[in-house]
Amino acid sequence: MKKRSSLFGVGDVNAFFGLMLDNVTNLVIVAAILTGAFKFPQELVLSRMLPGSAVGVLVGDLLYSWMAWRLAKKSGRTDVTAMPLGLDTPSTFGMTFGVIGPCYLATKDPYLTWQVGMATIVLMGIFKIAVSFCGPAIRRAIPRAGLLGSIAAVALLLIAYLPFLKLFASPVVGFLSLGIVFISLLARFRLPLRLPGALAGILCGTVAYYVLGAIGLLPDGLHPALTPPSLALHLPLPSLEFLPGLGRALGYLPLAIPFALATVVGGVDVTESAAVAGDDYNTRDILLVEGFATLVAGMCGGVIQSCPYIGHPAYKEMGGRSGYTIATGLFIGLGAVFGYLSFFVALLPEAAVAPILIFIGIEITSQAFEATGKEHYRALAISFIPVIACLVSIEFGQLLAGVGKSAADLTGDLKATVTATTILGNGFIVTSLLWGAAFAYVLDHRPAKASIFLAICAIFTLFGIMHSPLPSGALFSPLAPPSAIVWHLAAGYAAMAATFLVLHKMKETRE
Repeated sequence: MKKRSSLFGVGDVNAFFGLMLDNVTNLVIVAAILTGAFKFPQELVLSRMLPGSAVGVLVGDLLYSWMAWRLAKKSGRTDVTAMPLGLDTPSTFGMTFGVIGPCYLATKDPYLTWQVGMATIVLMGIFKIAVSFCGPAIRRAIPRAGLLGSIAAVALLLIAYLPFLKLFASPVVGFLSLGIVFISLLARFRLPLRLPGALAGILCGTVAYYVLGAIGLLPDGLHPALTPPSLALHLPLPSLEFLPGLGRALGYLPLAIPFALATVVGGVDVTESAAVAGDDYNTRDILLVEGFATLVAGMCGGVIQSCPYIGHPAYKEMGGRSGYTIATGLFIGLGAVFGYLSFFVALLPEAAVAPILIFIGIEITSQAFEATGKEHYRALAISFIPVIACLVSIEFGQLLAGVGKSAADLTGDLKATVTATTILGNGFIVTSLLWGAAFAYVLDHRPAKASIFLAICAIFTLFGIMHSPLPSGALFSPLAPPSAIVWHLAAGYAAMAATFLVLHKMKETRE
């Protein structure tokens, strides 16, 4: 007899804090960049852009929760974990710095700029829905080393490493929270009163932060102060207000489409990751929900795309079921509508929250190696290289911006290094996936299969889907590439593919 499926589990509390805080942070990043860096009207950001973006999270997480309940009912299992969905972090920066900010500076019209942002998200949603039907074929064609290598690299280098830096801003707070999260979630050590590890880590870290601040023992003598939440009703509803921005939005598609494509590839990755963890979702359905949530967000006024997160194995390890995605969707959706999200972000110190992201990154990386055969470890390793380049490129950019310079101001070997790092890092998700797949086939002594993925690399390079020499990572026409290096890179991939084909033919001849 089948067991009764369950929507909620004790582990949903831990999982909720991890997923919720990630989404809250993205919303606050958008508000801070637009109102701070570009002086965008705060009222429009808080009343239209953020609520609309949050609606995408609400719709997507509720649909993923329903899919998990359906899978649990069909299989008779009680441990099915819903796919986590949230706001895409890379395109959060891409939309603010590449679309909304420049459009506002060019037009000086905040309302038109908002319509352009809406229209861009709507077009990205339509694109993702169309491409979603190719998802199952992609999943069948790409070796697990390619699918999981890219996701593991992102998890370790971006999700775990960057938050780790936040611990050093307040070491006592950060390491206290990190210790509690690790001993409870990684080592499965039962805490007093059976407190969930994520909740206990955040509570202890937050209390320590404010106590140390009150007595002047935080680094730099910080004295954090609490501000009461300000509530205001902003009800986002689907509309056609994006239509006046469609014309200008088409001009931003070369920048926006790579971000949409990256989340589609990521959606394929996370579906494979979930299957390895025991929850075998239909790839097409996962991608359709992602595209639909993005489309709804754009029509409701949102300017950030939604995507499935790569933390499914970690949330499953926490004991999450469907409750954490239901709670996250409602908290984010209602929080943006009523305006209380900014209060919670200001309340929780980064050093206390970062350990949850660190745990998620480590758990995903560990799962990728456990699920991939030892014979493909080298393919997993090579998948990390483009993500390392992306990370280093981010640090280069921050360093140069801090001294008021750009890559164009550099000379000699330093300029060559920065340029090469940027080229390697642009389109890193697609690059990692294709490299991992190609070299998995190389390790299997199937060079003909590897040559197919290398040929795809050559084609994608010609359009800037990967290795774009533009600092923004934007697409371009192969008939008018921004740099001659594009042709050299494409030729390099083609030469490698041809070599593998020749070796394959020679092997067949010998046999």
